[in-house]
Formats: sequence, C-alpha cells, structure tokens
Amino acid sequence: MKTLQVELAERSYPIYIGTELLSQKELLSKHIKRREVVIVTNETIAPLYLEKVSALLTEFKCESVILPDGESYKTLEVMNQIFDKLLSEQFSRQVTLIALGGGVIGDMTGFAAACYQRGVPFIQIPTTLLSQVDSSVGGKTAVNHALGKNMIGAFYQPQCVIADTNTLNTLDDRQLASGIAEVIKYGLINDLAFFEWLENNISALKQRDPQALAYAIERSCQDKADIVAKDETEQDVRALLNLGHTFGHAIETGMGYGNWLHGEAIATGMLMAADLSARQGWMSTEDVARIRDLFIAAGLPVDGPQQMSSDDFMSLMSVDKKVQDGVIRLVLLKGIGKAIISDNYDADKLRETLMAFQKEL
Repeated sequence: MKTLQVELAERSYPIYIGTELLSQKELLSKHIKRREVVIVTNETIAPLYLEKVSALLTEFKCESVILPDGESYKTLEVMNQIFDKLLSEQFSRQVTLIALGGGVIGDMTGFAAACYQRGVPFIQIPTTLLSQVDSSVGGKTAVNHALGKNMIGAFYQPQCVIADTNTLNTLDDRQLASGIAEVIKYGLINDLAFFEWLENNISALKQRDPQALAYAIERSCQDKADIVAKDETEQDVRALLNLGHTFGHAIETGMGYGNWLHGEAIATGMLMAADLSARQGWMSTEDVARIRDLFIAAGLPVDGPQQMSSDDFMSLMSVDKKVQDGVIRLVLLKGIGKAIISDNYDADKLRETLMAFQKEL
C-alpha cells in the first residue's frame, strides 16, 4: 500500500492506494470519529461492494443509500435522497458519510456532507479510475444544473481517500478509457516525463496491468495533491487542473449529461485546447499530433460532436466557473507539460478551433 498526503494544514488527509484495501477494517474505521455511518452508493456498485464495506462497519450504526447510476442523476433532486435517509433515521451531526462509487457518487456525497447540519465528515472510496486519480482528491463537490455542469457545490475535504485498485477489475473498457483521459491530463499540465511514460505504457494501462495502473494512479494523485496544497479553492494554479474542461463541460451539457462520459468529453476538450494553442503559435503541430495519437491509443474520441455548432459551444462555455468579467479564461498549452491560464487568446482563432472539431463522429 502507498500512502500520499494532501497537505492542507488542519484539513490534511491521506490517500491510500493499493490492493485489498476494502478488506482492511482498521484502515477505514480509524477515520470515523463517532458511531454513526451512512454509505452512499449506486445501483451498479452496490451489488459489487456494499456488503464488503458494510462488513467492516459492524461496530457502527450503519445505513446505506443506493442512488441511480449516471451523470444524468447528479442533481439536487436526487441528492435529496441522501438527506431523506439522514433525517428520517435521525442521524446527528456526528455521522460520517462514505462515498462508495465513481465521480458522481463522490461529488454528491461530498456536497451532501458539506450541507448536512452545516457540515459532517465524509470518506471517499472511489471505484473508478477517473475518481481514483482525480475527482476523489481535492475536495471539489457539486451537482449539475440543466444550464451548466458542477455549478452548484462546495470545496469540502474528505477525511481520507481509500483507492483499492482491485475495484478497477469490474470497470468496463469505456469507463477505464475515460479515467485514462484524466491521467493523461497530468502529463499535459506540468509533467512531461509522465506524458512520455504514458506514450510508452498506454497499452499496459489498457490491458489493466496492475503495476502500470498502480504507478499511474500514484503519479496522478501526487501531481494533484501538490497543486491542491498550493491552491485549495482554485484562486490561481489549481485552475490548471481544468485543462480541457471548459470545452469538455460544454460537450457534456450540450449533448445531455451521461451521453458523453466525462473523460471522453475532456479528452476532446484537451485536444481542442492544444489545437487553439498551436493556432496561437504557442506549441508545435507535432506536439498536437502526439497528444491526438495518445488519446486514440487510449480509445478516446478526438472529434467534437457534429450536433454542436461553434455558437452552441460559445454559449455553453460562457456558463463556466472560469469566466471572469464576461471573459472566458481557458487553460491552454505552451507545450506538453506547460499549461497556462489565459484570456489573452485570439477570439477568431477560438472560432477556428471550434469549427475544425465539427466533424462527423
């Protein structure tokens, strides 16, 4: 087992990465401060892991909430089911919530924990590659709105993150590829050596090689933990973690939540950011081709949805957390491993990029 630390003073917490972690009772129980626990999971994960996790909690008053599975259910209305359970069973503010699932479950459980009686502890047990390398770490919690993704939420840190890599054995290939998109993101932002490692090891990741997956998860979590420690609430450098997300969130919202997986949308979004960066003269077309080739090797889309026009993109991108004073701030690239935050780009070139990605899938 590897243990990383997210350094946030009194809100610091560990990330545990390894196999068979869901069999280690003490690993989980030592982070539960009182005797009340509610596990939040979904219809897909519950049959696989709910009984296993519940068996670690026999000494606690433990209940569970099983939500429908999918991005389309990441709403205030569905999140109310968590509050219904907490209130109907008279759970106090000493309760600990456990998020058992992927990014949607982690985001909703964290937000519910931030809200219930003005804040109760929660623990992340991510079961997808995407959630293990990204969404479970850093304290971003949220639900979607019809007009924009993750627009209603809070920064709220977990007590710990328990990433049992055995859970990836039950992940389908499409979800695995979606997670690999977030892994590639770390190489593009500020870790050229990791990007080069990914170019050489993408086949091993696709084939679920345990050593390759463990290394990719650890490296990704360390890269993210380092950035979060510098900027917890995204006032500065943490915004770099949104590479591809302004474009990608527009795709997710425009195409209907869940039709494109998050990783699929941000893969295309990152390639769009690279394309615009090249049009600005900030990076070479050869580097853009390397990025495109890696996404293709990972089994990720590299064209935008033909149903969305450049006007659709611009409208949806304007409803984004990175908009300041009416200007869309984008995370762009000065090269592989050299991400920047900029509003100093040519708007006409942005239009050119959007139009270039309107190809048939």
